[in-house]
Amino acid sequence: MITRTFTGPKPRHSLPKGAIDSQTHMYLPGFPAAQGAMPLPDAPLPGPDEYRKVMEWLGISRVVVTQGNAHGTDNDNLLAALAQMGDVARGVACITGNTPDAELQRLHDGGIRGARIMDLPGGAVKLDQLEPVSSRATQMGWMMAVQFDGSGIATHYDRLSQLPCNWVLDHHGKFFSGITPDSTQLALVKRLIDKGNCWFKFSGCYESSLTGGPDYADIAAVARDIAAYAPERIVWGSNFPHNMAGALGHYPDDVALLDLAQEWMGNDATRQLALVDNPTALFGF
Repeated sequence: MITRTFTGPKPRHSLPKGAIDSQTHMYLPGFPAAQGAMPLPDAPLPGPDEYRKVMEWLGISRVVVTQGNAHGTDNDNLLAALAQMGDVARGVACITGNTPDAELQRLHDGGIRGARIMDLPGGAVKLDQLEPVSSRATQMGWMMAVQFDGSGIATHYDRLSQLPCNWVLDHHGKFFSGITPDSTQLALVKRLIDKGNCWFKFSGCYESSLTGGPDYADIAAVARDIAAYAPERIVWGSNFPHNMAGALGHYPDDVALLDLAQEWMGNDATRQLALVDNPTALFGF
């Protein structure tokens, strides 16, 4: 059983005023997992009350809550979490091309400002829905979060390059086969960023690093390269409550991960962009 931590030493670099955590999940009692979906996190469920402790600990001001895979395309838990968090929160929901207009409006009224594609085991909405979901997101003025094994980004490049909405490549791109700043895959990421509607998320480095912690040297090299190349296209997320902690065998150290991410950003100007200005615009705060 994993013991979650919600407080500890302060970050070495204090977060800038208005800092936004762009990647979290929250869970409330009374919302069971969808049939056939991934299970809920181990009890006690990590929700808004626990996350507020993390906000105080790390110095976070605002937050983006993403629909967890356990709930499939039923976004009611997400809406309930956003209601409890209030004006400091925005959400990223799971929808499909067939989600009714009235439901999209209900989600928007509840604080949803994005849609999620997760083309990995357990994902509720996958890349076969990329264009339909992008169309609905564009209709609502939302962004889209896209997650897949980035090792195959060349296969998906043409489709990604034609997306009309703002979108973010999730979790350091999840290049499970490994990547360096000189890799062809990273050159394609930069070409997507150059189109003006693609962002890159620093979050969950432990999920795809081949070198491992505490420094995650492979992720670090790519993150530093992206930060230098396009500081105006980076966002950061804590990945609370670390749903893969069970597979890791331990609960990640949030302050250590935040300190690493801030070091990869390189300077205060980039930190201001990545932690405040970029996510403010991308998620409609």
